[in-house]
Amino acid sequence: MISDMPRPRPPHLQHEKTRHGKYVWVVRIGKGPRTRIQAPYGTPEFNAEYQAAVTGEPLGGKPSASRASLQWLWDSYRETGVWTGLAASTRRQRENIMLHVLKDAGPTPYAAIQAQHIQAGLDRRATTPAAARNFLDTMKGMFRWAKKRKHVKTDPTADADIEAPKRKKGKGFPAWTREDVETYRRRWPLGTRQRVWLDVLLYTGPRRGDAVQIGRQHVKQTLNPDGAISRVATFKTEKSGELVTVTMPILDVLWQTLEIGPTGDLTWICGARGRPLAKEAFGNDFSEAARQAGIKKSAHGVRKIAATIAAENGATEKELDALFGWVDGGRTSGIYTREANRARLATQAGHKLDETGTSMPAPPRVVRAISEKIK
Repeated sequence: MISDMPRPRPPHLQHEKTRHGKYVWVVRIGKGPRTRIQAPYGTPEFNAEYQAAVTGEPLGGKPSASRASLQWLWDSYRETGVWTGLAASTRRQRENIMLHVLKDAGPTPYAAIQAQHIQAGLDRRATTPAAARNFLDTMKGMFRWAKKRKHVKTDPTADADIEAPKRKKGKGFPAWTREDVETYRRRWPLGTRQRVWLDVLLYTGPRRGDAVQIGRQHVKQTLNPDGAISRVATFKTEKSGELVTVTMPILDVLWQTLEIGPTGDLTWICGARGRPLAKEAFGNDFSEAARQAGIKKSAHGVRKIAATIAAENGATEKELDALFGWVDGGRTSGIYTREANRARLATQAGHKLDETGTSMPAPPRVVRAISEKIK
């Protein structure tokens, strides 16, 4: 008897008659839009469509993010020109960071995020300062954009109380030496792809992410009046989320290596099958090639010896910035010019350590001539 009684209709479910005289089931919350249910009443498919209409979730998919949530703010930020203007490697890095952040904090209202929450995220990454800095950079990029778009009134990452992780003291990746370069060349002579790898890094000085992109399409050849051919490469760097155009001459010694090869069709650096390499794969392959030559150093160390050689040959900070794509106002290039100047001055002043004076360098010719006249 009880089983024959009609069950109460679920909330917001209405049975309406269309203009064609057909009755349909629709879901309408208050005075909001109507969502029609296509499946027959009482079926599992009907219940699924009803639940999706009531909750606002796409049928069979993930819930749509609330406009007030951190997930929505991140999704909106990634649709802007600010985001697409970042280097591809920077976008990948920040997407990986936010993947973990949004797993727990995605539904959190972004307006409720304050400086102490940012600091807590930094504290959780205290044992990995590089990861902490990357986390802070990711949040800064998003909230700076959010403030400009009036989504938030204050930028929680700009608070003066936030303690950014300090960089470890030291010189970072060990630089290659001239002896390392010669040792590597003996192990990998001309005609090997490993030799191409080294010479591209040494004579163009790019980061590995740029090195794997450079190819003949970036080079412009010009016939000089004396009949010689000059070659200039122009490409964009990918560092720090800022694209910087770098222009540099292709030296004859590098061009000789490239002509012998092997190289790829569009990239000079290639793998065993002649295909381009991702920067991570190239970094691993190059380190392995260096180890086989008895050198336990990375590709970034070659960039350092390239900058050192340029500085010792008299390159200024501005010239190094242009050559290597540095945009930190001479902070990085100054390291190399100061070391080069220090070595040069030490060499010039070394004789002053000899108290006997027997190691004094010979006086200039003009001084000697004047002395002879006096005698």
